[in-house]
Amino acid sequence: MQQQRKTFSISDLKREFSVTLRALRYYESLELLHPTQVEGKTTRIYNRRDRARVKLILVGKRFGFSLAQIKEMIDLYDLDQGKTQRRVVLAKLCEQRLVLEQQLADKLQALEELNENCKILEHLERQNK
Repeated sequence: MQQQRKTFSISDLKREFSVTLRALRYYESLELLHPTQVEGKTTRIYNRRDRARVKLILVGKRFGFSLAQIKEMIDLYDLDQGKTQRRVVLAKLCEQRLVLEQQLADKLQALEELNENCKILEHLERQNK
């Protein structure tokens, strides 16, 4: 039902995406979002494109991209209706997948070493009792 609407308030986006007003204002200051303001008021009106951008920002953050990287990828859409954007995003996603896989392998190795050290220290502790 939200997707059928044409405009959204800052509170609507806050509620839908569980983000803070401060975060939405920050995204706006970075020019990731472009709401219109009601004349003479501080009310922000977001359109469907802004709503989609919030979704993309949150997905990008979950994947480990910086806001600058997310902005770069989102802004590419306007070049040629997304053709360049798709190519660049695919490359960046594949690259990020390799980064996350390496981080996962590093964490698993650290966990294995941690478990081994715990076992050694637990054994030593039992011997000292």
